[in-house]
Amino acid sequence: MKFKLKYAFLLPLLFSMSANAQEIRGELNKEVKRQEKISYILDYPQNAKGKNVPLIVFLHGSGERGTNLEIVKAHSPFTYKNLIKEPVAILAPQCPENMWWDTVTIYNLIKEIQSKYKVDASRIYLTGLSMGGWGTLKLAMEHPEMFAAVVSVCAPTDRVMYANIDQYKKLNMKIFHGGMDDVVLPENALNFYQALHPINPTAELTIFPNDNHNSWDSTYSNPKLYEWMLSKRKDK
Repeated sequence: MKFKLKYAFLLPLLFSMSANAQEIRGELNKEVKRQEKISYILDYPQNAKGKNVPLIVFLHGSGERGTNLEIVKAHSPFTYKNLIKEPVAILAPQCPENMWWDTVTIYNLIKEIQSKYKVDASRIYLTGLSMGGWGTLKLAMEHPEMFAAVVSVCAPTDRVMYANIDQYKKLNMKIFHGGMDDVVLPENALNFYQALHPINPTAELTIFPNDNHNSWDSTYSNPKLYEWMLSKRKDK
């Protein structure tokens, strides 16, 4: 009984605090402007003859970040242009130093390229390796309506992709990884594919058993990859 009396004086104070509390509900509705700046290389075919051409968007890995634009072509479809049997444009932006891909900026860059050049909107393809593979999966998740085919190579994955796995449902997708990759473990590809396959049974996973992190060489040197990619069209 003494215990109850000892703390009885707190009850009026608690009721007073509750009565003085104010619950405020509202909505922020404000236009926020942002500046977007990114360097890129666009390889546009001279023999397009005025026609709309397919566009391959390539996102490089972390080693090609910075200001030396020439290095974005390393380890990429640029190296194997001779394997591509029809005129295509290849777009390779460069991620700034110490940053990861800003997929909002990449999306807006693609739209800008579409407005300036003759691009076949039904044949836009997205691919990237390592950090760029992560950017590929992220951008494809955010804008699946844009891409006719998506190819990720030795890509890290994250929880947001798993939480939004249905976004990949209608995409033509190929996933490549090295079985001996000790930089981005192959479990990234295996676990993601296990989540993806039930909602997108046509998606394909290829593990190169003897490749380490450089599985991009085995991926981009295969002419059948470009044949498959360019055979896909996005329904309008």
